[in-house]
Amino acid sequence: MSADWLLRRGFDGGRLCFASRTALACCLAVLVAWAMGLEHPQWSGMSVWAAAQPLRGQLLEKAFFRFAGTLVGTGAGVLLVLGAPLHPGILVLGLALWVGLCTWAGNLQRGFIAYGTVLAGYSASMVALLDTAHPDRVLHLGADRLATVLTGVVVATLAGYFLAGQGGVADLRARIGGLLVDLLRHLAGTAPAEGRALLSRIAALEEGLDPHAAGSLRSRREVRASRAVLLAAMPLLLRAEGAAPVPVPLARRLADAAGALDRGDAAAACRILATPEGDDELRRLVQGLAEALRGWDAHPVPPAAPPPVALHRDWIGAREAGLRAGGAMLLFGLIWLATGWSLGPFMLLGLSVMISLFSTFENPAQMMRHVSAGQALGMVAAILCHWLLWPLARTELQQILMLVPLLMLAPLLAGHRRTMLAATDYSMILLLMSQPHLPLQEGLPDLLLKGLAVLAAPLTAWAGYRLVYPVSLQRRQRHLVQMMLRDLAAIADNPDALARRRVWQARLYHRALRLVRLSERLAGARDRALAQSLAILTLAHAAMRCHALLAAPDTPDPTRRAAGLARRRLARIARDAGRAGPSLDRLAQRLDGAEAQAIRQAARGLRHVAPAA
Repeated sequence: MSADWLLRRGFDGGRLCFASRTALACCLAVLVAWAMGLEHPQWSGMSVWAAAQPLRGQLLEKAFFRFAGTLVGTGAGVLLVLGAPLHPGILVLGLALWVGLCTWAGNLQRGFIAYGTVLAGYSASMVALLDTAHPDRVLHLGADRLATVLTGVVVATLAGYFLAGQGGVADLRARIGGLLVDLLRHLAGTAPAEGRALLSRIAALEEGLDPHAAGSLRSRREVRASRAVLLAAMPLLLRAEGAAPVPVPLARRLADAAGALDRGDAAAACRILATPEGDDELRRLVQGLAEALRGWDAHPVPPAAPPPVALHRDWIGAREAGLRAGGAMLLFGLIWLATGWSLGPFMLLGLSVMISLFSTFENPAQMMRHVSAGQALGMVAAILCHWLLWPLARTELQQILMLVPLLMLAPLLAGHRRTMLAATDYSMILLLMSQPHLPLQEGLPDLLLKGLAVLAAPLTAWAGYRLVYPVSLQRRQRHLVQMMLRDLAAIADNPDALARRRVWQARLYHRALRLVRLSERLAGARDRALAQSLAILTLAHAAMRCHALLAAPDTPDPTRRAAGLARRRLARIARDAGRAGPSLDRLAQRLDGAEAQAIRQAARGLRHVAPAA
C-alpha cells in the first residue's frame, strides 16, 4: 500500500531507499572526517554522493576512479599553485590547459574511467582556487583534499557494498540469446522478423553492456565477449537485408542452431554453425558468429582474446569539448585576474565542474537546467543554515548535527521523478558552502554573493554549451554519420583494407549501433538513422568486395576495372556521393547471384547518405 501511495505521488521507492542510504552515509562521512581533524570535512560528504552507485561492481569501480582522479588532479593543482608566484597568469593558463586536456581525454573514454579523467581536471581547480590568498598552504590543502576524498570513498563503499545489487548478468545473457534466436530464424526464413527491428534490439543491448563491465576483470571479459557476439551478428543481418535467400541446406542449419540456442545449448549451436554451406562470403560470416559465440558461451570467459572489438570514439565531439572547456576557463580566469573579484575563484571552481563533467552527457545544455535548480536549492539551504541555525551552535559538532536535517532532504528530491536530476547538486552545493567553523566569519551579504557566484557557473556553462560548438542530440548524430562516412572512405582508399577487415568493420558496426541508439531519443529520427546505418554498412561491404575482386588473380579484366572505379568513387564519397551509384551499378552488371544483388543494394543505399555527405 505504501509503495502504491508513493508511486501515485511521483516517488520511486527504489530510488528513495538508495538516496536515503546515500544521505545517511554522507552525514556519517562528514562526522568521521571532522573527528579525524580534517579542515574540510564536508568534502567527504561530497565524495559519498559522487561515489555512490546502486550495483556493487559500479560502486567499487567508481570509488577507485574517484580517488585516482582526485590524486592526479591534486598533484596538478599543487604544481600550478607553486608556479603561480612567478606570474599570476601561469595559474590561469595552466588550469585552462589542464581542464581542457582532461575534458578532451574524458570524452574519448567510456564508463568510469571517463569520469576519473574529467575529475582529475576539476580536482586541480579545488586545490588551486579555494585558498588563493595563502599559496604557502597548498600542500596542506592538497593533503586535506586527498584525505577527505578517501574518507568519503571508504564510507560510501562500506555503507553500500553489502546492500548494493550485483547486476543482472543472467538476464543480459538471456536477452542476447533471444536476439540470436530471432536473427538466425530471420536468416533461415522461418520467422517474420524485421531487419530494422533486429538492428534496434542489437543497439539497445550493446548500450546496456558497459554497466555490467564494472568491478572485475571477469566482468570486463564477459562484456567484451558479449559485444563481440553482437558485432558478429551485424554483417549477417546486413546479408539478410535485400540479398537473395540463403541456400536451403544452410537455412536448415541456421534453424537448427536457433533451436539449440532457444534450448540454452550454445555449445551445440557453435558446432552446427562451424561448417556452414553457401558462398565464401556467407560461410565467413556464419563462421565469424560461431567463433564469437564460442567465446561468449565459455564459463568463466577465457582470457584468450575474442574477435576484435574496436569501439567508437567521438574525436570530433572530444576536440570541441576540450576547446570549449579550456577556452571558458581561460576567458573567465583572465576576467578574474583583470577585475580582482574576490569570489572569482569560487565561480571558476564551479565552472570547471560544469564545463567539463557534463560535456560527456548527451545533452549537457538541457542538464544545466536541472543542475541550476539543484544548486539554487542547495544555496538557499546553505544560507538558511548559516543565518538561522549555526548562530545557535556552540561547537563544530553542533554545526554538523544542525546540517543533518537539511542533508536528509536530498532523498526526497532524488526519489521524485520531477526533481531527481537536481538532488545531487543540491547536496553538493549545500556541503560546499557549509564548512563547520567557529567563530562564524561570513555574514548574510557574503553568503549571498558566494551563492550568486555558485549559480553563475551553471548559467555560464549553459551559455557555453549553447553558443560554443553547440551540443545537442542532432549534432552528435551528424558527427556519427560524418565519422562513419570517413571510415567508409578510408576502407575504400586503403589497399590493405582486407588485412584489417575485422577491425574496420567492428568499429563501423559499433558506430552504427551508437547512431541507431542515439536516434531513438530524437522524435522522427529513428527511421532515417536506421536507413543511414544500413546504407553505410552495405556500402562498406561493397568496398570490401571491390578490394577482394582486385586482389583475386582470376578476376576478369572488365570486372577488375569496374571494381577499381567503384572503389575510387567510394573513397571520395564524402565529397561526391552521387558518382558512386553508377559505378556500383556497372560493377553489379558484371557479377551475378547474391554478389550482384548486394552491390545493387549498396547503390540504392546511396540516397540515404548523399544528403549527409
